Amino acid sequence: MNEDDPSLQAQPVGSGEKQQLMLVTGMLGAGKTTALRVLEDLGWEIIDNFPVRLLDRLLDPANHEESGTSGPLAIGFDSRTRGFDAQRIIRQVKTLVERGSVELTTLFLDCTSAELERRYNETRRRHPLAHDNPVAVGIRAERDLMAPLRRWAEVLIDTSDFTSNDLQRTIRDRFGEESPAEMTITITSFGFSRGMPPLADLVFDMRFVDNPHWDPVLRPMTGQDAPVGDYIRKDPAFDEAFERMRDLLMLLLPRYKAQGKSYVTIAFGCTGGRHRSVFTAELMGEALRLAGFSPTLLHRNLGARAADLLEGGLPRGN
Repeated sequence: MNEDDPSLQAQPVGSGEKQQLMLVTGMLGAGKTTALRVLEDLGWEIIDNFPVRLLDRLLDPANHEESGTSGPLAIGFDSRTRGFDAQRIIRQVKTLVERGSVELTTLFLDCTSAELERRYNETRRRHPLAHDNPVAVGIRAERDLMAPLRRWAEVLIDTSDFTSNDLQRTIRDRFGEESPAEMTITITSFGFSRGMPPLADLVFDMRFVDNPHWDPVLRPMTGQDAPVGDYIRKDPAFDEAFERMRDLLMLLLPRYKAQGKSYVTIAFGCTGGRHRSVFTAELMGEALRLAGFSPTLLHRNLGARAADLLEGGLPRGN
């Protein structure tokens, strides 16, 4: 018997095709369930709360039909997994990948501890690792447990400032089969009073422009309303500043693309995220579309009911 006969050797899943596998993990409350649901909509087979120690058995080619082709598989797990040991999981998965039958992607969803604590308090859920202690204690313990996986992950998404829709869009952009091969450009507005967006590549501060908030008629409006735009454009500094920002982007975006950058996020900020930043983001989106780009527009704080109060409580110079 010839042991080198290929017909006697175990074949990879899917008749020579590698099994596309994504491991989805992260901090509890950071959005794992939402991410998995979007992946399922994109055609991935989903298994959540999977005992990772059984991964070898799940991906054993003998468990699949010889003529079948396995679709992409996303497996979700977290610190609640029985016998959770991050280092052991990493070693096990690396050994599995070395067999050559798996094409692996690792996704880690993170979030600031303060935002996680706020989410737990808002939903009144108990943190599984807190026991009878405050939520913050459980979050700290979980972060220590998850640290090796966070360092190891290929893709890290911080959802601290994300709405559910923001996370869904990000997952679709990064992992959808129909995502464009061209560079994905996102233009977002935000309010500095609620913190800067963590994933922004370029940030422009629009607080040097006259603030429509101080006009009682314009205050309830947003940067999407024409009277607000007219007010902003009357500021003698706006048009020149906008032209320089546009020219800078026209210089940088092709160079980002040439360097192989797949995603670029351009953020415009003002105090509350409702007037100046929104108007400028809309105007820049139009300028980039005229230049042949296809940007996506997001307004992070446009629907925030507290934005007016936050902005109104600041001195007129901000």
